[in-house]
Order: sequence, then C-alpha cells, then structure tokens
Amino acid sequence: MSTTALGAFLTARRARLTRAMSVWSPPGSDGSPGYATSRRRCWPPWPGPSTWSRTPTTISSGWPGSPRRAADRRPLPGRAEPAGPARRLAGHPAFVLDRRLDLLAGNALADALSADFTEADNLVRMTFLDPAGSTFFADRRRATEACVANLRLALGHDSQDRRARDLVEEVGAASAEFRRLWRRHDVQGKTHGAKTLRHGAVGELTLSYHAFEVREAPGQQLIVYRAQPDSRSAEALRLLGTLAASGWLR
Repeated sequence: MSTTALGAFLTARRARLTRAMSVWSPPGSDGSPGYATSRRRCWPPWPGPSTWSRTPTTISSGWPGSPRRAADRRPLPGRAEPAGPARRLAGHPAFVLDRRLDLLAGNALADALSADFTEADNLVRMTFLDPAGSTFFADRRRATEACVANLRLALGHDSQDRRARDLVEEVGAASAEFRRLWRRHDVQGKTHGAKTLRHGAVGELTLSYHAFEVREAPGQQLIVYRAQPDSRSAEALRLLGTLAASGWLR
C-alpha cells in the first residue's frame, strides 16, 4: 500500500472512530460495561436488471483506473467446484465469483434468480448501476456497504489490479453513493450470512448463503444459497426452478 493510500485509510478510520466514541454509552449503574452503538457486518449483493450506460466518464483525481474491460462469463471447470458442496447443489442457486465480484459461472437456478437483471456480469455494477439494484435487495444499505467493502478487499490483495481499478473508476464516475462508501475504506470478505431478495416473478425470498474457497483457483469462491426447508422461500425457489425449466423467464 502506498504512503498516500495508507494515509487516506487511516484518516477515514480515525474519523469513524471519533464518531463511534461520541455515541459510546457509559457503564451502567449495575456494573455492566458500556457499548458503542456503531456496528459493521454486511454481505455482498447479488445480480440486477435493466440497462445502464457503459460509456467511460471522467472523474475527479483520486479515483484510480481507466475504462473497464467487461468480464467474460465462462463455464466453471468441473474440478474447480469443492466436492462436498457440489454434490448438494441441486435445488440451490450457486455461482462462482472472483475477487472483483465478477460472476464467472452459475447453475440454472442462479441464472433464474438473477433473471430480473439485464446483465449478470459483476455484482458491483449490478448493485450500483443497474436500476434493479435499487429494489432487488430488501436491505439495500447492507448490500451496498458489503459490496464496496469486498471490492476494497480485492485491491488489498493486489493494489495494481488494473481491472479492479477500472471498475472503481467506472462505478465511481456514475454513482455518488459508491463514492461515499468508497471513502469509508471499509474492508470485508464473504463467509456466510442471510439476506432477503425481491424477485419479479416469485416475490420475496429469504436465503442463507455460504462461501467456499475454490482451492484449484485462488481468489475464486463458490457461493451457495439455501432456503429454510418447508418455508415460503423454499416454495418460491421451487417455483423459480419450474419457471426457468419451462423457459418462462427467458
């Protein structure tokens, strides 16, 4: 990390620490410890619909990169899937991401889950640039925060990643919301969690997810979604699979 980048990171974290301290609750009369009301625990967003301009836009200094190169969505090599989870993917949306949040591959149910979106190519673009991103996530704030924190993590692995820097410039040029979150310098990866999605064909689904590292392909993760058995969301997933198989979502 360069001296300039490190300085920006420390400044952002110091500002947030100061705000957190201002809302610190003092120890209670019963001897219980005080606590800060600030918090941070998010997960990354999922694909979205409609169209947006892909024309590179000029942005003020401090945003790295140049025009993006579209990620190629390609089939997942069979050996790249962790054996355990791969055996249990039937009936569960599953897809593979790289560190830049490019969608590299997905099963039929994952494609159906993202059918509202015009192009399911990169979670950052879909969340901030696609109109569907504003309605697809029931908790959009958590989705956007986690998305940006994941992209920060990608640049932490390789600060000279040209495609990641291009992506930051592209989305930052078009989205004030992205620029605001980027300046916070939050960093976070994907492990597991739950989220509620709003699908145009089957309605609201609450799904848990787990991220599995792809050992044969460093930097890639297999993300598997599951619905609570016998829940309304499980019924919605089954309906989604039926609609996809019938070609209704095409």
